[in-house]
Amino acid sequence: MAKKQRKYDMEYKIQAVKLAKELGGAKAASELGIPENTMYAWTKAAREGRLDAGPGSHTPQTAMSLAEELSILRRQVKEQEKEIRRLKEENEFLEEASAFFAASRRKSAKGRE
Repeated sequence: MAKKQRKYDMEYKIQAVKLAKELGGAKAASELGIPENTMYAWTKAAREGRLDAGPGSHTPQTAMSLAEELSILRRQVKEQEKEIRRLKEENEFLEEASAFFAASRRKSAKGRE
């Protein structure tokens, strides 16, 4: 029979991550009675910014990497917005050209009749 998976609230995870930073992941997991893989997943999530462990939880290196990532993502968003605008303009132009050629085709078809 499969083990029942425990659910942990966010505050518990945050406190566990803080403890893991002080003692180390394996020791914190042992003290809390949770699997080491679970502790590893929580600390990884905190490092990546998916689990907010609160103020003072980031080291200068992780804070800088998060700031760099944010900067890169903002730049990508700007580039994508610019590309979307360009594609919308091209689409608009093509729709107008299509309408123009369709109208000229109808005119030339009427002229042959």
